[in-house]
Amino acid sequence: MAVEQKSGLTASLLVFVSLIFFLPLSHGDPIHDLLRSNGLPAGLLPKAVKSYTLQENGRLEVFLDRPCLAKFENRVYFDSVVKANLTYGELAGLEGFSQEELFLWLPVKDIVVDDPSSGIILFDIGVAHKQLSLSLFEDPPDCEPKGQEILSFTSGVLGIGGRKQKGFEVQR
Repeated sequence: MAVEQKSGLTASLLVFVSLIFFLPLSHGDPIHDLLRSNGLPAGLLPKAVKSYTLQENGRLEVFLDRPCLAKFENRVYFDSVVKANLTYGELAGLEGFSQEELFLWLPVKDIVVDDPSSGIILFDIGVAHKQLSLSLFEDPPDCEPKGQEILSFTSGVLGIGGRKQKGFEVQR
């Protein structure tokens, strides 16, 4: 009887210790786990993700509480809905994700990790392909509410003060 209690106690202790060591490794955040399982770093999307949908064809829609700003190497802007086609190692046809480059906000079109062992991630910002270190994207960033400097970003045209800018002419 005493042997059975000791073996039961030992088994319980072993399970408890295993949980202590292995639970912190599981972040339990489905969208970030989804990115990892598809060869992408979890930190591509902010902590503030409310929910997401993934269709069978790979169309991913990520919903945030509100548009927000985060920082990797440069500042990035997430709209309240970020859409992309998810395949292994790639988010293609991104919508709702922009990056600041030399005081301009440019839409990020694609994000690609060709070879994770290279430590490089590729951002296609239309006018250029930018290579960044994967280490910048290990952890999901905090995302602050958007500031006054960015009031809207729609269809690749930066809007300030609720107006869309086109060339030098301000449209109402």
